[in-house]
Amino acid sequence: MAEKPSLSKSEMEIARLLWKIGPATVREIHTEVCKHRQADFATIQTFLRRIENKGYATSTLQGRTRVYAAKTRPRTVIRDTVDDLIERLFGGDAMPLVRHLIEERNIGRTEIDELRNLVDQLEQQSAIKQEDRDDC
Repeated sequence: MAEKPSLSKSEMEIARLLWKIGPATVREIHTEVCKHRQADFATIQTFLRRIENKGYATSTLQGRTRVYAAKTRPRTVIRDTVDDLIERLFGGDAMPLVRHLIEERNIGRTEIDELRNLVDQLEQQSAIKQEDRDDC
């Protein structure tokens, strides 16, 4: 399957709104965007068409109104975007990104506890996989 083109910052903003509110018309997305900043209706319409053309959304006509819906789950887009960033910025090595996030983003106690839990889970999964290999 061909890789989808990445979303621009503005397209990502619109895609996040589709994920948040579900299927929506251009007017509904425009109204949501305008709660935070000014935006031209035609610009929102263009972004929605681009998102659809890139394969991240679909649209259907309901009467004379086009309704857009997300085609790709947020987790998939996040994974692909972060993987692309790691590849382009760090040559595929994720550790510099992790280190940057920990050192530069003021991670608090709750996030540190979450990280510890994730590391513990990864260690347990790794140990289980190693045991499975040893049994062969």
